[in-house]
Amino acid sequence: MLKKINNLSENIRLQLFVVLVGVVLLIAKFLAFMLTNSNAILTDALESIINVVAGAFSLYSLVLSARPKDENHPYGHGKIEFVAATLEGALILVAGGAIIVKSILNLIKPIPLYQLDLGIILTAAAGLVNYIVGFITERKGRQNNSLVLAAGGKHLKTDAYSTVGILIGLLLIYITGMVWLDSVVAIAFGLMIGFTGYRILRSSIAGIMDEADYELLQRIVQALSENRRENWIDIHNLRVIKYGSTLHIDCHLTVPWYLNVQEAHDEVEAVAQLVREKIDPSIELFIHTDPCILPSCAVCTKSDCQVRRQPFRERVEWDFEKVIADRKHGLY
Repeated sequence: MLKKINNLSENIRLQLFVVLVGVVLLIAKFLAFMLTNSNAILTDALESIINVVAGAFSLYSLVLSARPKDENHPYGHGKIEFVAATLEGALILVAGGAIIVKSILNLIKPIPLYQLDLGIILTAAAGLVNYIVGFITERKGRQNNSLVLAAGGKHLKTDAYSTVGILIGLLLIYITGMVWLDSVVAIAFGLMIGFTGYRILRSSIAGIMDEADYELLQRIVQALSENRRENWIDIHNLRVIKYGSTLHIDCHLTVPWYLNVQEAHDEVEAVAQLVREKIDPSIELFIHTDPCILPSCAVCTKSDCQVRRQPFRERVEWDFEKVIADRKHGLY
């Protein structure tokens, strides 16, 4: 729990730094646009507005998600992170569309460009800072299991990649004098920005809708399968729900029907300890115990069972499909 609190505090401090850096870069990019009148640079500048707005909302969401559980929010406040990521993705999509529309209009009616050399220097410096901050933020987001930081970091890195392409376009314009290239470059990167927005939006909506995270589920199934105990006859109906950085796991554990409450509880605790050790120490687990039934005997490997009603026939390997299904294991 202490580690989780420290992670949340670290996330908030990092996001505050991201917002402050975003404001500085926003000023630098709009200064570059005013000096050059370049659509390509405006592409970078508009995305910086999105960075600051989305970053500020993300900061608020991290502060809110750090609040402890209460009567009205028994699972905590972590879902706000998905809302923040949804807003960021939507804003990025809007920015990409606006850039494309303006660039098409400027293709039809070209505008002159000025001081491209100074604009290139300012844009390059801003892009380098964006990449460094994005790399640190995304890595820390993955370490702390924070969707907000991971999404924000990915966005900043994508912004830096697009800046590289914009710089190449600006250099071509500077060398060749072909002003129309400015709008073409802006359209290309407007499309790239729009696609990034779509991916972030898709990921956040999946979290809001509690879409199954198959990669995480497969890791959990593998850990359980490799460390299963004799009393774990099967595990089924496995589900994972994300509340921001907190993971909640539900599953049914089939154990010998004759275990007393304390013995069954010990098996549940063993499952929980294993998952926390192998996957994430902050995971919350809700494990329902089921008694074994007649078909379970055929797949039960318990050697000292005194009430076995039919002989053991075959060990059922736990795979993804079996463990997420809502039924006890058997030979079907």
